Amino acid sequence: MKPVIVVHGGAGRIFKEREEGSRSGVTRAALKGYSILKRGGSALDAVEEAVAVMEDDPHFNAGCGSVLNEKGEVEMDAIIMDGKNLASGAVSAVKCIDNPIRLARLVMEKTDHMLLTDQGALAFARAMGIPEVPGEKLITERSLDRWKKNLEADSNPQEFQKDLGTVGAVAIDSAGNVACATSTGGLTNKRVGRVGDTACIGSGGYADNDVGATSTTGHGESIMKVVLARLVLFHMEQGKSPEDAADAALDFMKTRVAGLGGVIVISNSGDWAAKFSTKQMSWATVKDDQLQHGIYAGERHRQSVDEALSSMGS
Repeated sequence: MKPVIVVHGGAGRIFKEREEGSRSGVTRAALKGYSILKRGGSALDAVEEAVAVMEDDPHFNAGCGSVLNEKGEVEMDAIIMDGKNLASGAVSAVKCIDNPIRLARLVMEKTDHMLLTDQGALAFARAMGIPEVPGEKLITERSLDRWKKNLEADSNPQEFQKDLGTVGAVAIDSAGNVACATSTGGLTNKRVGRVGDTACIGSGGYADNDVGATSTTGHGESIMKVVLARLVLFHMEQGKSPEDAADAALDFMKTRVAGLGGVIVISNSGDWAAKFSTKQMSWATVKDDQLQHGIYAGERHRQSVDEALSSMGS
C-alpha cells in the first residue's frame, strides 16, 4: 500500500492576512506526517505528529493559538483513533499542556478508558510525565483581542465563530492501516466546560480499516447532531467515493441542522478527499511524493515533495 496523508487546518473563514500562515502550516504538517509514513512508520504516528505540528502553530485554533472561553482561559479537546482495532483516546476541556493530541494517544494506550476530561485528564497527564505549561503560554494576542471584543455589549460572538480553525489529519500507512486525529480549542467565549464534537468518537473523527478514516471541522454542535465523521464512512460503506461521501454528509448537515463544516477523508484503498461547505478550509495532502494543498473551493496547488521541502528551507 502506498502511504497517504491528508490534513486540515479548520473550515470557516480565513482572513486574508492569515492565509499564507494557514497554507504553510498545513503544508508543513502534511510533509511531517508523510516523512514518517515514507520511513515505514504507522498511520497513528503520522496523524499524531501532523496534528502536533499544527497545535504548535499559533495560526490554528488548537494548542498554542486556541481561542478563549468566557473566563479568558484556554480549554482544549482532542481525539485519536486507530482503524486497525477501533481503539481510541480522547481528552476534553484540558488546560496547561502544549499538545492535547499526545495526551489523547496516551489515554488510548495507557488506560482502559476512551475519554478523560478536565481535572481527571490533567491528573493523568501529570502521572504520565507530560509537562504543564503556564496557561498564558497558550494564549496568543489574537485570541485575547477576540475574547475582549466579544465581552463588549454590542459584540456578536457568532461572527467570530466563522473563523474556527480546528486541526486534523487522516492517513493510511504501507501496512494498510488507517488512523485519524483531531484537536481544537473550541468556540470563542464558550461556557466553561463546554465540549464540542472533536473529543466525541464518530463526530470529531473516526477510523476503521474496513472503510477508511475521516476528521471533521466546523460548528461542533451541528457535527454532533449528525455524527458527521461516522456519517461520511457510512456513505462510503454504501459504495460512495470519499469525495461523494463527504459531499453527501456535509449536504445533510446543512439541510437538516443548518450546520456548516468540512471533512478530510481517506479510504482503505488510499483515495482521499478534502471537502467543505464553509467559505474556506485550509488542507494539504501528500500521495506518491506529490504535495497538494488549497484553501478555496476548487483550488488545488501541486508540487513535488522535494520542491516543497526546499522552498520551506527544510
